[in-house]
Amino acid sequence: MHRLLIALLAALDAVLAAAGGIAVVLAPLTLLWVFGVGSPDWGALWPAAAAVWHLGHLVPVTITLPDAYLAVTGIDPTFATFTLSLAPLAFAAFTGLFAARSGARAAEAGGGLTGWISGSLVFAALSAGVALTSGAALVASETWLAILLPSLIFLVPSLIGALVGAWRVGDDGPVDALRERIERMPTAWAPVPGLALRGLALTTLGLVGVGAVVVVAGLIARASQVIGLYQASNADLIGATVIALGQLFYLPTLVLWGISFAAGPGFALGTDTAVTPAATQVGALPGIPVLGAVPDSTSSWLLLLALLPVAVGALTGWILRSRMPFTTGPEPLGPRLVLAVAVAALTGGMGALAAVVSSGSIGPGRLADTGPQPGPLALTLGLEVLVGLAILLLSPRFGADEGEDRFEEREHRGFSFTAREHVPFDRDEHVTGPTPTGSRLGAGIAHDVWPSSYRDPDAVATDTALGTRGGASDSETSSSRAGAGASTRSVSLPPASDPKPSAPVASAERAGASEDLTDDEVRARIRAAWSEHGGEPGGKG
Repeated sequence: MHRLLIALLAALDAVLAAAGGIAVVLAPLTLLWVFGVGSPDWGALWPAAAAVWHLGHLVPVTITLPDAYLAVTGIDPTFATFTLSLAPLAFAAFTGLFAARSGARAAEAGGGLTGWISGSLVFAALSAGVALTSGAALVASETWLAILLPSLIFLVPSLIGALVGAWRVGDDGPVDALRERIERMPTAWAPVPGLALRGLALTTLGLVGVGAVVVVAGLIARASQVIGLYQASNADLIGATVIALGQLFYLPTLVLWGISFAAGPGFALGTDTAVTPAATQVGALPGIPVLGAVPDSTSSWLLLLALLPVAVGALTGWILRSRMPFTTGPEPLGPRLVLAVAVAALTGGMGALAAVVSSGSIGPGRLADTGPQPGPLALTLGLEVLVGLAILLLSPRFGADEGEDRFEEREHRGFSFTAREHVPFDRDEHVTGPTPTGSRLGAGIAHDVWPSSYRDPDAVATDTALGTRGGASDSETSSSRAGAGASTRSVSLPPASDPKPSAPVASAERAGASEDLTDDEVRARIRAAWSEHGGEPGGKG
């Protein structure tokens, strides 16, 4: 695909990512402005929507309450200005996933770098436009943060998606060079970098699932408290809808809190508060219905939730172990140990990042400190996942593959007998005839073309004696001995020490006679015939 077209498509993705996030906020606020406010100030609609979008991209928002509102509600004027920084991470998740998909598509089209730069620049320009046009007296944020943080949330996932796409299809550049460098590593170490990143993805996905299960279980277990807070708010249909949408936007944040709760460190809902499986200590909480899922007290059985991250680590270790190369001998310990430590360390770092983005302020005073702490969560997740990984990665491999190895070893052991003693070849003892000559095609193979070493020595002697008596002269015998190839009966073997039955060769009459005589009588007659002609069987005659 042409690079200009890739750049245009990446720019379109950036526009859709920004416009989609803003539209999700602007649409319900518009309905609220129309049906929920008697005399709406349309000039405040855009700053309010932009403030929510900025807050969803980790930009702290400073809120200043008007004096009329303070007089009606009786709020202490010292709390008139506060910072809201606890992000509804649904907006950041939407932008990040959209950016990663855009970068991957650009890389698969052959222009990962072009698409990444184009999309990031366009999204940064849109973020700058939103920041510069959304200033208001009651809602404000730092301009440079309002430009930088949303741009980073698009830039980093887009780069990761481009690298993953280039790794998958190749880029004829630095990614392919890195792949070749990794493939030149020793066989046991080459898969470690890729498996470490795969393990990070698996542990992240598994821990998100654990957090979601914890949140759903808390909402089901304390459904009555959640419904009671809804009823206490006295909100009409529009107000209840706005509250439900706001809690839905904060659902990814709650899932990260659930991960911290299951791991053990828990999270805070204000200064000097803690919500952990071991104990819960909270004060007065805002009347947000979803916070009704926070338990008033805990049980020691909740400490078993720490086994869930261990199980995630074990499942990840099983998947990674199945993708490691098989070896015929003992598996090297070094690559498996490095892989387990690397995945655990990366998972701990991801836990620290999750704690940073899911903590902040939800109001003035003591509500300025909410969410999990990065250090304890990173350490706890790293250790728990490491335990699960070590169980599967560092233990011996069992199964069919090991059985095949044992079968091969058993076959090798079957051929471990002592070698037979080598005996030097004795040419005089193993005399063979001349090279056999083949017969015409289809005529078969005559019995006398085989070397005499394949026949009975006594039969050879019999054939030689009969051939001599048949009228062969001394000159014919010597010429056949010289290798003329006319006859294969030029050399006779000495009598064998182990007498064997002789075979008839010359004619049918001799065959019939040999059937009536014993072997010793046949050999005696052959020797007698040779003696009459002045020679011995096997001699030169």
